[in-house]
Amino acid sequence: MSKVKVGFVGVGGIAGVHLENVSKNSHAEIVAVCDIAEESAKKKGLQYNASAYTDMDEMLEKETLDAVFVCVPPFAHGDIEEKIVKRGIHLLVEKPLGLDIETVQKKAKIIKDSGVICGVGYCLRYLDTVAKAKEYLKDKSIAMVRGHYITSFVPTPWYREMNKSGGQLVEQSTHTLDLMRYLAGEIDNVYANMSLQVLSDIPNMDIPDVTSVNVTFESGAVGHLDSSMIQFDHRSGVEILGRDFRILIDGADLSIVEKDSTITYKSKVDFYQEQDRVFIEAVMKGDPGLLLSNYEDGAKTLAVTLASNKSSEMGLPIKLSSLTEDKITL
Repeated sequence: MSKVKVGFVGVGGIAGVHLENVSKNSHAEIVAVCDIAEESAKKKGLQYNASAYTDMDEMLEKETLDAVFVCVPPFAHGDIEEKIVKRGIHLLVEKPLGLDIETVQKKAKIIKDSGVICGVGYCLRYLDTVAKAKEYLKDKSIAMVRGHYITSFVPTPWYREMNKSGGQLVEQSTHTLDLMRYLAGEIDNVYANMSLQVLSDIPNMDIPDVTSVNVTFESGAVGHLDSSMIQFDHRSGVEILGRDFRILIDGADLSIVEKDSTITYKSKVDFYQEQDRVFIEAVMKGDPGLLLSNYEDGAKTLAVTLASNKSSEMGLPIKLSSLTEDKITL
C-alpha cells in the first residue's frame, strides 16, 4: 500500500496526540474519525480533512480503512475491537484494554486468530533510553525493582469513578508497572494497599488517591510500586538493582550506575511519535514483530493492575500464575 488509511474511534484526550502524529506521517492518511460527541467528531474531521461519524458501525461500513486507533475510556470498549478485526482491519488500542480481564483475554484470542496487527499504547517501551536499559539488563540478574508514579489529580469526570476507570493504577500508573514487566520479566504475585486519604471532598470520587503495591517476579526478584495523585507536579520512574549495579529511568532519562562509573543518557525521541511511527510501519510491512507491545502482552499488564485492586479489596496477596484464560478470579 502507498499509504495506510487510518480511522479513529474516540477523538478526545490522548487521541489528540495520535491524530497529530499520524497526520505528520508521510506513510499514513487520516480518512475518518468517530466519536459519540458529534461536535468533537466534526471538529477533528475538519481539522484533519477526514469524514466524521458518531457511529462506528457506519464508519466501518462506509470507509475503506487499513488501521484504526481505538482511544476510548476503559469502560467504553464494548465490542469495538471485535468489530474492527472482523473486517481484517489492523488496530492500535490505547491502554488500559478494559476493566474485566476475562473479557479482555477473550478479545486477545479473537484478535490473535484474526491475524490482524494489534498494538497497545504502552508508549514508554519506545523510548531510546528504555532500549538501552533493556540491552544492558539482558545478561544481568535482577534482585529488586522500584517503581513510582506520582502526579496530580485528573479532572476528567469518569476518571474518579472506579467502575469507569479502574482507578489510578489501572488507568495511569499502568505505564510504570508495564515498564517494570518489560525490563524485569513477568510478575507472579501481588499484594496491594490502597486508600482514599485526602481527596474525598471531590464530587463522585471513589478511587484511591494513594496506592502501594508489592510484587514478586517469576525470576524471584522482588519489587514495589508507589502511586499517588495528591501532588502538584509529576514524577515517574523505575529503578532496577542487582549486584554492584543499578539502573534508573527517571522520566525519560536513564542512568546506569556501577561501582566505578555512572553513565547518563538523555532521551532524544518523542515516545508517542515513535510508537505511532512503528505501528504504521508494521501495518505497511505486514510485520507485527516490529511492535513492542501487542494485545496479549497488554492484557498481562492489565491483569497485574486488576489483581492489585482485588488484593487491596480482599486484604490478601494474589498469585498471577494461578490465573488462566479459562478461570479468571479477578
